[in-house]
Amino acid sequence: MAKEKQLNVTLVKSFHGRRKNHQACVRGLGLRRMHQTVTVADTPENRGMINTVYYMVQVEEA
Repeated sequence: MAKEKQLNVTLVKSFHGRRKNHQACVRGLGLRRMHQTVTVADTPENRGMINTVYYMVQVEEA
């Protein structure tokens, strides 16, 4: 069984004052505060949220 790919996502810009759907994407990824890093599965759903808020997050392969 192949191991599922993971991504480390770090919030590098504040999401306060941003569009509501962008705030929802950041929260949906599990990010709550600046410079917090979370590990999420590399799925099309998560990639879509990351692409929406690309200007606020930094992504690395885990």
